[in-house]
Amino acid sequence: MNDYLVLRVVTKLLMPFILLFALYVQFHGDFGPGGGFQAGVIFASGFILYALIFGVENAESILPDGILRSGMAGGVLLYAGVGIVSLLMGGNFLDYSVLQHDPVHGQHLGISVIEFGVGTTVACVMITVFYTFARWKG
Repeated sequence: MNDYLVLRVVTKLLMPFILLFALYVQFHGDFGPGGGFQAGVIFASGFILYALIFGVENAESILPDGILRSGMAGGVLLYAGVGIVSLLMGGNFLDYSVLQHDPVHGQHLGISVIEFGVGTTVACVMITVFYTFARWKG
């Protein structure tokens, strides 16, 4: 890929905007269209673009398998943790109303944390799937 200078420059220019758009979709998801799943896919697509242009080895040096495994597990634990905290605070599993003094604030906090966990898990799974197929010599 060293021969494709235009692709390398354009990718370097687009990467911050792709990742910023993923963050926008992530944190705007409880106010409008978007959320964790969509943000995770957009975030993963940015790293997959980087891996396609600069090589899987370079992408793995930025996001190695250990970080991806931790992200997958951490996102699921975050999702389940919100449910457990809701139970411990006297509500039902994933009843966000008990998380704050005001039920509306509790709903906002719970949905934001849940969506962050979903986004983290989806991004890490998508990148792991790409790495797996990119390394496969079948």
